[in-house]
Amino acid sequence: MRILHTSDWHVGKLLRGISRLDEHRAVLAEIVDLARAEPVDCVLVTGDLFDSAAPLPEAQRVVWDALLALRDTGARVVCIGGNHDNQPALDAWSPVFAAAGITVLGRATRPELGGCIEWETAAGEPVVCALMPFVSQRFAVLTEQLLGLDAAQAAGRYAERMRLLIDALSQSFRPDAVNLLAAHCFVPGAKAGGGERDAHVANEYGVEAVYFPSSANYIALGHLHRTQRVDAAAPAWYAGSPVQVDFGEERDVKHVVLVETAPGVPARVDVRPLTRGWSLRTVTGTVDELRASAADTGEAWLRVIVREPARAGLADEVRALLPKAVDVRVERGVEEAGSAAAPSRRGRSPRDLFAEYLGVAGVDDPRVLRLFERLHDDELTEVR
Repeated sequence: MRILHTSDWHVGKLLRGISRLDEHRAVLAEIVDLARAEPVDCVLVTGDLFDSAAPLPEAQRVVWDALLALRDTGARVVCIGGNHDNQPALDAWSPVFAAAGITVLGRATRPELGGCIEWETAAGEPVVCALMPFVSQRFAVLTEQLLGLDAAQAAGRYAERMRLLIDALSQSFRPDAVNLLAAHCFVPGAKAGGGERDAHVANEYGVEAVYFPSSANYIALGHLHRTQRVDAAAPAWYAGSPVQVDFGEERDVKHVVLVETAPGVPARVDVRPLTRGWSLRTVTGTVDELRASAADTGEAWLRVIVREPARAGLADEVRALLPKAVDVRVERGVEEAGSAAAPSRRGRSPRDLFAEYLGVAGVDDPRVLRLFERLHDDELTEVR
């Protein structure tokens, strides 16, 4: 059995107000081409299909088209919800996609209610796939327990709930089947990228690798944006994001993971690079130094740090010199807005807007952003 594992698409993500939908179309088409060329029996998409819980219709179209194109390759397509996704909305769409042969599970549930699915490949190999979408701490630990626990106790209680959930989901694994676990979670010790929500890569959301079942042929992980292997009893990998989500990922090469396995056979993993995404790059220097190196920046989108005293029109001068500069900063942290219009708020996530506000207000405390994210997620849950 051949599996293509991809994750954390973050469709709808903007780059300082610039739409990235064309980039996502190109990269997702590259993934479809790879699934067809191999060919693969199954595609696992392990969460964060969207960057926002309220994606614009244009972003939804890109995701739906990609899922249908992956299904058209002949592969079984299985998706789970991530912390950026509107998980109840994914569950609402689930029956529609099921009619097209695509499994979508937004929220974690019991094995018999869709938390564990089974099918046979075209070659007749039985497959058992356990699905664990992102689970917020609020729903893993009872509210009254949270009120009486300190941070360490709450983290331990969350981890214990996740252990029990994984155990329950993997009870259906069989020695005569290819056993898969698809999970959107944070494994402590794994390397974060630049685009994950800080509140959801803290220890209080940790799911220890020792909880993963040794009976799994392969464990497909989503949430962290760097492609990497996790030290577990069975082969476990984060596929990572297929695009550089922000400048914190500018040095990351993006991939999908190809897996080959069979009943009773540990997975053989092949990491394949993706090439159609945008390149992000940070450049630093005086205006004269930037002018001298302008030709070396190629087609990359730029974050520019200017080593000169702030002055009126400095940012405009840099943007005229480097047309693909989307973020211009003075080295001491004083941003020169110049006469350029502020980026549109349309399609930007509340998290990005609040982070921008904190920067303008001079607040450099990651705890404030994590608290905002948690309150915002709780409010969305209440509305749903």
